Amino acid sequence: MIIHVVSPGETLFSIAAQYGVSPTLLQKQNQIPDDGTLVVGQTLVVLFPQQIHTVQSGETAQSIADTYGITVRELYQNNFFLAGQPTLQAGDELIIRLSGEKQGTLSVNGYAYPFIDTALLDQTLPYMTHLTPFTYGITAQGDLVMLNDAVLLASAQRYQVAPWMHLSTLTEGGNFSSQRAEQVLTDPALQQRLLQQIQTVMQEKGYTGLDVDFEYIRGDLADAYAAFIRFLQQNLSPQGYTVVVALAPKTYADQPGLLYEAHDYAALGAAADAVLLMTYEWGYTYGPPLAVAPLPQVQQVLQFALSVIPAEKIYLGIPLYGYDWPLPYEQGITRAQSLSPDQALALARDTGTDIQYDETAQAPWFRYTARDGRAHEVWFEDARSAQAKLRLAASSGLRGVGLWSLMRRGSQFYLVLNADYNIRTES
Repeated sequence: MIIHVVSPGETLFSIAAQYGVSPTLLQKQNQIPDDGTLVVGQTLVVLFPQQIHTVQSGETAQSIADTYGITVRELYQNNFFLAGQPTLQAGDELIIRLSGEKQGTLSVNGYAYPFIDTALLDQTLPYMTHLTPFTYGITAQGDLVMLNDAVLLASAQRYQVAPWMHLSTLTEGGNFSSQRAEQVLTDPALQQRLLQQIQTVMQEKGYTGLDVDFEYIRGDLADAYAAFIRFLQQNLSPQGYTVVVALAPKTYADQPGLLYEAHDYAALGAAADAVLLMTYEWGYTYGPPLAVAPLPQVQQVLQFALSVIPAEKIYLGIPLYGYDWPLPYEQGITRAQSLSPDQALALARDTGTDIQYDETAQAPWFRYTARDGRAHEVWFEDARSAQAKLRLAASSGLRGVGLWSLMRRGSQFYLVLNADYNIRTES
């Protein structure tokens, strides 16, 4: 695999010729528009097939996979444009195997709301180890706020993806409540009640793990939070369930702030089977324009985590989104709009804007002028930023990565992931 950055004057066909690859596959894998329009500064993931198959009339994904001794999942992974669909078009070229050695193996967990576009879900699930529907909450009585997750779970089963149940402080009214967390953490009876309901849901719905995400809880509850995670792990792990806890992006143990103080990395890392580092949101809706997950800041969080938690327990959080800020930025007034990597690229294309790349943050960005005459600044993710974060996870010996979230289209992430790494299956 090569990540090619488009220069002025280059075309789809000139780039394909440069690398000796099929322009049709290059276009389809990278989701380039039918007219072949490219943006200066955008990345193209150039894949080098070891073996290609041309689809014949009547063939299916299963029949082709059987012919070559690979799984349908592998066929989907090697051909992103198939979007996880079994019906194929005669004449299509499919990559059976890619050239080159993989750089390692990673587990990949993706979060999704029940209202995710089903076509997008089908396209991304072949690249997942785990799917985590978002989210089960907690009532004032300590009961679960239920989630309509049937479609997500059925899809996970179809693509051999192991589902994890997600527990947060969502209320019956659809808001997140720090008070609900405090109620549970300080009441053993509520904890027991919640555990029983969690076990029932996991057994009935086929969940294989529990992902707990309590945020913005008081620092004096740090010990209680670790004890609660330990309580869940001691009861669920003997039954074969994995217990995961999400951690705010801390860089040192006594970091102040409501988001950080109750997240004791050492205690929570010891109590849980695995942790997710929420290494994103440096650039956020109400903040100034900057990368969502600048690599130096991500590295600092990971360095601290590795000092107190075994690497094989850690999932590195990776964002599949960016933000569009109107300029000039005014603190307390400016509000950025979230957008997917694919939407950001389309915006640059539609506005005729070249894409820049910040080598320090390891993230692409650009500025454009909207129709109302106002300037905007966009930061997002591309193949280069994906590669940097995946390499950080693999080189650090981490268990894997956690994607927030599958709701946004980030085509190039999956191309880079599949080209460089084996994706662990645990279903």
